[in-house]
Amino acid sequence: MSINGRDHTLKGIVVLMHKNVLNIDVVDDIADNEGDTVPPSFLDNSIALKLISASKTDGTGKGKVGEKTYLGGLVTSIPTLEDKQSAFSINFEWHSLDMGIPGAFYIENFMQDEFFLVSLSLEDVPNHGTINFVCNSWIYNTEKYITDRIFFTNKTYLPSEMPAPLLYYRYEELKTLRGDGTGERQVWERIYDYDVYNDLGEPDKNAALARPVLGGSSTLPYPRRCRTGRQPTQTDPNTESRSGYVYIPRDELLGHVKSSDFLTNRLNLASQYATPQLRSLVTSKRNHEFDTFEDVLSLFPDKFPLPLLLQVDNSAWMDDEEFAREMIAGVNPNVITKLQEFPPQSKLDSQLYGDNTSTITKENLEPNMDGVTVEQAIQENRLYILDHHDAFYPSLRKVNATDAKAYATRTILFLQTDGTLKPLAIELSTPNPNGDSFGPISKVYTPESEGVEASIWLLAKAYVIVNDANYHELISHWLHTHATVEPFIIATNRNLSVVHPIYKLLLPHYRNTMNINANARNVLINADGIIERAYLLESITMQLSADVYKDWVFTEQGLPNDLIKRGVAVEEPASQHGIRLLIEDYPYASDGLEIWAAIKSWVEEYVIFYYKSDADIVQDSELQAFWKELVEVGHGDMKNATWWFKMQTRAELIEASTILIWIASVLHASVNFGQYPYGGYILNRPTKSMRFMPEKGSPEYDDLANDYQQTYLRTITPKKESILNMTVLEVLSTHVSDEQYLGQRIEGGLWTTDSVPIEAYNKFGRKLAEIEQKLIEKNNDKSLRNRYGPVNMPYTLLYPSSEEGLTFRGIPNSISI
Repeated sequence: MSINGRDHTLKGIVVLMHKNVLNIDVVDDIADNEGDTVPPSFLDNSIALKLISASKTDGTGKGKVGEKTYLGGLVTSIPTLEDKQSAFSINFEWHSLDMGIPGAFYIENFMQDEFFLVSLSLEDVPNHGTINFVCNSWIYNTEKYITDRIFFTNKTYLPSEMPAPLLYYRYEELKTLRGDGTGERQVWERIYDYDVYNDLGEPDKNAALARPVLGGSSTLPYPRRCRTGRQPTQTDPNTESRSGYVYIPRDELLGHVKSSDFLTNRLNLASQYATPQLRSLVTSKRNHEFDTFEDVLSLFPDKFPLPLLLQVDNSAWMDDEEFAREMIAGVNPNVITKLQEFPPQSKLDSQLYGDNTSTITKENLEPNMDGVTVEQAIQENRLYILDHHDAFYPSLRKVNATDAKAYATRTILFLQTDGTLKPLAIELSTPNPNGDSFGPISKVYTPESEGVEASIWLLAKAYVIVNDANYHELISHWLHTHATVEPFIIATNRNLSVVHPIYKLLLPHYRNTMNINANARNVLINADGIIERAYLLESITMQLSADVYKDWVFTEQGLPNDLIKRGVAVEEPASQHGIRLLIEDYPYASDGLEIWAAIKSWVEEYVIFYYKSDADIVQDSELQAFWKELVEVGHGDMKNATWWFKMQTRAELIEASTILIWIASVLHASVNFGQYPYGGYILNRPTKSMRFMPEKGSPEYDDLANDYQQTYLRTITPKKESILNMTVLEVLSTHVSDEQYLGQRIEGGLWTTDSVPIEAYNKFGRKLAEIEQKLIEKNNDKSLRNRYGPVNMPYTLLYPSSEEGLTFRGIPNSISI
């Protein structure tokens, strides 16, 4: 290099992965050659890079672009390379006095196959040192792109702080990601755009497979999903045609991660009953249905892994204490509410559905309330309710016209002095045969422990769980995590540059979500998909989801506000987390509050570092565009709601970011990874009911008295659907080998060059490890009975870390399955 800096070669390392190494080990074949022999497809002028200056302009205000440079030799001595990655040297002619400091680069691929670009690092940049570019992106043949592929350094900039020579490139890249809203999207594209859920039905295939459009109306509002641009069906121009391939922006598809693809493939096979296990179990005429509980147990462990629920006691699931405990430590622990008034009221329109006030009386409850009156119990915060009545009642007439037979349920529970919950009464309601306006026909059941009445009570609990299992899968799981997060992902990528601090904050919490959502629309929630087949509501499944979305409030999705809204906690500023739990031993809530506080503390440190005042929030053009589009388009059916943050202060940004991270990580983990441990035993969490409750004097009642197990099994989910559901729940509850957990980042320490946020993130990781140790200690405290229950199954779902597999623990960063 000359003294004046006009002659200089910048040395760099490019890390990538060729498409072929996903199938054959081409890198392994050449690894011993120390770079003498390299994959010709990489090194015959097939991949070219051009550096772009962050400090010198070309006369038009844009950063100067350097000369085109091709990859050099293979580097085999880098210890940080991961499996299937290859590193190549590259030398750029870069005259520092004329060109300044590199801040971005273009890359071109002249091969037919795409490759996965991991990173570029430049060494010994004059007056700067090392410059890193974290890429993690698929690069297709250059002819596939309208604009050149560009990557920026790992520096973090608010729009107002971006080096002027890079501003043009920053906004051109965002323009590329937004697209123009036309045409059918292709596999190599990276365009983020919105559409309604109009791709669930297949009316061209069969009129019975037509489904209404979700989103874009007040009757069926819904979050938006990623636009694919597929042609409309011939039968219905408002319905998008379906195909095996569902477009998502290319970098949202983790095609280089075999474990993620493996789980997705298993879902596809399950939807077609295509696995040998499924075929053998559902086609055998000899075993057409389960006849005894032992028949179900015989599936374990040869056909299915033994669910955690059964590993100590295979009958404790029937215990009333376990039935109640799973409402606060099970797979759907965030629905139970405090009973505020008696009798329980309904919010259903009385003009349409008559009087839906509960028929549960004090006489039903007080015999089992240890001498406490209903009035006293309400005043002392000791009565709680699992109320699924309003969610399911409007659908029952359609449901009960099919092979299924179901009720809308209310369950009232009493908080005992030992901290456990005791069910007091279950109300089962069906539509009046004279018409909806006459109000429901309801019957109340109370606990019994002997004879046929004990079997009746067991069935009553099953009808409650059928409601709860459906509400869980459609609302708590799908709607409140998967569906509501997707518009955030789209709005983020359309409006926040990759160098924006909030983009970097949120990116780990989006990993693989659009991919799994696309697969869900293809095989899980589509017409005649797995959910319609294995769950209660069949063809009207997703309409329930849209009905409940009408009451969705983003600001209430964070844990503290959710607990207060449900009445299970009260504000108490002097307490550790600012609120006090009314059910002290509430595993989901108590564990969750620890993690919520850690997330919020990390987010607060991060936001305050980049935004020195509220004025910085208002003046951030990208942030304001992101939030406006999210509200008005992504969740456009809710755009007139008054509860949206105005996004004018740092406090609002901190709260909104914390809620979003909470939903994508902790909330999803809490309602997802316990699905097989609790629901893999279909007797514990049935998804369908096929018969009404037997009436005294009927043949069905006599059958129940003679063989309660067979009657129970004929009432709940049939065998074929049970096997399908178990298969899916096992997949959904499994952690993949390359999962990224809360407190981890796939980029390691290279996601920003700012040391303060990096240290704050490391502190967040250490805090999560401390919390995990604290939760382990709580599970060893046998006075906290709700933490393990009659099934002796410690509540570990919110332990932050996990290993691969069915672990009943671990909080991934994102909704990745």
